[in-house]
Amino acid sequence: MRAKRLETLIGRVETAWAEMNPSKPPISAMSALADAVKSSKQPRIVIRNRTRSTELADHAELAHSGAKRSKGLLGRRGLGRGEGMWIVPCEAVHTFFMQFPIDLIYLDRKLRIKKIRDSVPPWRISACLAAHSVIELPAGTIRNTQSECGDILEISDATQAIDQS
Repeated sequence: MRAKRLETLIGRVETAWAEMNPSKPPISAMSALADAVKSSKQPRIVIRNRTRSTELADHAELAHSGAKRSKGLLGRRGLGRGEGMWIVPCEAVHTFFMQFPIDLIYLDRKLRIKKIRDSVPPWRISACLAAHSVIELPAGTIRNTQSECGDILEISDATQAIDQS
């Protein structure tokens, strides 16, 4: 059952990539993400803002399983620079029991930013019904990268990004 959902997710991500980049085959970002998911129990990803040529996270986690999505960042004392979590699928999050504020970026299926919330403190709820996924980042990341609604993000496997450097 989990493998079927994962394959569906990968298919959706690859379709979104192909729609955004009709001239490029979906071999870069979406294939790298699919490889990360298939090759690792704890996939690490790089998240870049293609519109602004900035990097939001260089070693974020992918939360694609029910347990990982439910737990999210709970139990952590904070996020370091370059860290984060991409929760797929997701249209709402809460910060109950969290010990630190976070930035939230809601994305549609084409990885376009639909909504942003910066420095969301503990004990809050945030949602975007038009979103397909959400990225949780250290507070201040949105401001530092100047990310805005409408920007298009790029997500790739962190291990491949390291190998290509």
